[in-house]
Amino acid sequence: MARVASSPIGLHKLRPFHFRSHQSLHFVKPSIYQLKNVGKYQRIYCQTDPKTGDCCQENSNPPESAVKDKSSGVDTEISKAEVSAPSSGPEYPTKDFNRRVALVSVLAALGLFSSQRVDLGIPSLKDITAAALPYEEALSNGKPTVVEFYADWCEVCRELAPDVYKVEQQYKDRVNFVMLNVDNTKWEQELDEFGVEGIPHFAFLDKNGNEEGNVVGRLPRQYLLENVDALARGEESIPYSRAVGQYTSAESRKVHQVSDPRSHG
Repeated sequence: MARVASSPIGLHKLRPFHFRSHQSLHFVKPSIYQLKNVGKYQRIYCQTDPKTGDCCQENSNPPESAVKDKSSGVDTEISKAEVSAPSSGPEYPTKDFNRRVALVSVLAALGLFSSQRVDLGIPSLKDITAAALPYEEALSNGKPTVVEFYADWCEVCRELAPDVYKVEQQYKDRVNFVMLNVDNTKWEQELDEFGVEGIPHFAFLDKNGNEEGNVVGRLPRQYLLENVDALARGEESIPYSRAVGQYTSAESRKVHQVSDPRSHG
C-alpha cells in the first residue's frame, strides 16, 4: 500500500508505506455526548487487520472497555448499564394519604365549629340580647342596673357571653341587665355619657341611675360577679370601679353602623 505526498514543485510521487504487524489498537476518549448516547447508536471500532490491512471494521457487539479519565484518574466502565432508565410517571395518593387528609378536614371543621362558641344549654350573645331589659324600663323600675355596650361583630363580647349569662341568671330578680348595641345610632348620647371607647363596656348604675363604676374588656368573671353582688346588696361602692382588660375598639362601629336596627339593642 502507498501514500501520496506532495513535492515542493507541485508534482506528486508515491511514498512507500510500511505495515507494522504489531500496531496496537488506540482508543479515543469519548465525549460526554457520546457517553450519553452509548446505547442508542451502533458503535464502530477502528482497528487494523493483520491479514488485510483494512481499517475501520464494523463491530456490532464489541466487548465492554474501560476508559481512563485523565482528570480524575478513575477507570470508568462504558456499558449499556450506564444509560439511565426513563423516569416513571407521577405518584398518585395512596389510601392512607387520603385517610389523613379526611381526618385533618374533620378536625378543622370541629375547630371552626368550636370557635363560634356554640355551647349547648348556654344562650349565645344574640339570645342574651333578646332577653335583656329595655334601657328606659330599667331606669324607671327602682332597681340597680348593669348596662353592657356591645356589638355582634365583637369577638370579646361573644367570648364573655356565657359568663354574663350565668351572673344574670343569679341576680336577675334584684338587678336589671341591659344590652346596648354600639352600632345603633340611637345610643350616641349614651356612648358619650358613659365614655365608651372599647367594648364590651359594663356600666354599673345604682337604683337611682347614677354610675358607680365601669369595667371594660376581657376580665375574670369575678370582677363582674362581685360588682353585681355589691349592687344587689345596696352597697355604696363597688369593688372594681375602674378596670380595663383586652377589648375591641369602639371606633370600628363606624363600619358596621346602622341607623335604625329593629331590636331595642
